[in-house]
Amino acid sequence: MDLDHDACYRAISQRDVRFDGRIFTGVKTTGIYCRPVCPATTPKSQNVVFYPSAAAAREAGFRPCLRCRPETAPDMGAWRGTSNTVSRALRLIEQGALDTACVDELAGRLGVGERQLRRLFHQHLGASPVAVAQTRRIHLAKQLIHETHMPMAEIAFASGFSSIRRFNETFRDMFGRPPGELRRASAKAVPADTAGGLSLLLRYQPPYDWDAMLDFLRLRAIAGIEHVGGNAYARTIEIDGAQGHVCIEPASGDALRATIVFPVLSALPGIIGRIRRVFDLAADPAAIAAHLSEDPDLARHIARRPGLRVPGAWDGFELAIRAVLGQQITVTAAARLAGQLVARHGTPLAEPAGPLTHTFPQAAALADADLTGLGMPRSRSATLSAVASASLANPNLFDAHRGLDEAVHDLRAIRGVGEWTAQYIALRQLREPDAFPAADIGLMRALAEPDGTRPSAEAMARRAERWRPWRAYAAQHLWAADPGLHAS
Repeated sequence: MDLDHDACYRAISQRDVRFDGRIFTGVKTTGIYCRPVCPATTPKSQNVVFYPSAAAAREAGFRPCLRCRPETAPDMGAWRGTSNTVSRALRLIEQGALDTACVDELAGRLGVGERQLRRLFHQHLGASPVAVAQTRRIHLAKQLIHETHMPMAEIAFASGFSSIRRFNETFRDMFGRPPGELRRASAKAVPADTAGGLSLLLRYQPPYDWDAMLDFLRLRAIAGIEHVGGNAYARTIEIDGAQGHVCIEPASGDALRATIVFPVLSALPGIIGRIRRVFDLAADPAAIAAHLSEDPDLARHIARRPGLRVPGAWDGFELAIRAVLGQQITVTAAARLAGQLVARHGTPLAEPAGPLTHTFPQAAALADADLTGLGMPRSRSATLSAVASASLANPNLFDAHRGLDEAVHDLRAIRGVGEWTAQYIALRQLREPDAFPAADIGLMRALAEPDGTRPSAEAMARRAERWRPWRAYAAQHLWAADPGLHAS
């Protein structure tokens, strides 16, 4: 990725927040790398070099700055390049794809060769896939040191280190001191950890329309597993049989505060990744708005909601079931049906947390379950069973695919899953920024003529061509403008 030195230098000289998370500054005289908003005196131009990612700066031999804390920058790696392959790879890495597998296996899942994947990573991020994964691990550990009261041993395992020894060695190599000294040096008060849990700040690039996000989640909240109260969203989680819950609320400094209660430390990176996916924290709102605003009809919507995000899904199987339940009915009716499904087939929490009482049913519980008593057509019950069976047969069905077209094709192979459902799953779960359910009634209604005439699905698809590669965000803006939308 080519970075204009003069433009980048102007950004760090002005401490331009728009570049936070987009570039990192390597300072040759000190050997550290910084965010563009670092409060330290701006070094001379000849003494700095710029990198498109923290991993690239680290791979070049620089260590993180202790003042601006690069681990707290918005994580926008997936948005800096134009490569969809890199974006999908980053999503899989965030889910732990390189914790138990090699780069060659990751490349295979994406339909490219190992050499090509490495080349794309260096082209767009300036670093190898392994360096990106390692930098994420180090940044998480450092954030836990500064923002929690967790013991160092727990931090080591929670951030993905295989041993405490390796954890200590890494921090001594990078910072010249053990991790415990980093915590003492910060000397900054942090919120007390919740009972059995912890609290972390997750940054984003502003603006962020939190009210719209909360409204979206509130309308679709499933009784027992989700609750929207006050200014916060909470839900239950189940991973490999372990149960817990999370609560997300806005915080100062362009961040959301995530309170996580979960007994398995090693699951923390994956949980954080899911939270980031649900709340679309990697989005680049400026780039998206600039492109979509070229369409006058979208420009007015974007002007009203400049920080609108595409809400993601907590779990692919859950989202697929919700999408099927929402076929041809209102959002409210779909949420009510989902609540009935959870009450009958969900797993009760061993320790309920207020209104949070169950986790979402597992695929194995629904594959052979009798679903006829839910008050929906037999064909839809059959589709729910088919989705459950497909998920069991292919555990990677709802992970990033080689491309949008392949994802839609694979999803449509499931009995009862049509184009709308497949596109909706791709949009919210697979995080495909160009997914677009052209046949959605809400989208058609939003672009209706003054006399009420709605465009056909074909006309919607043609119209949406000008919105590529951000059609998912165009859809979200149109949905937000239409309170009668039918998406699940």
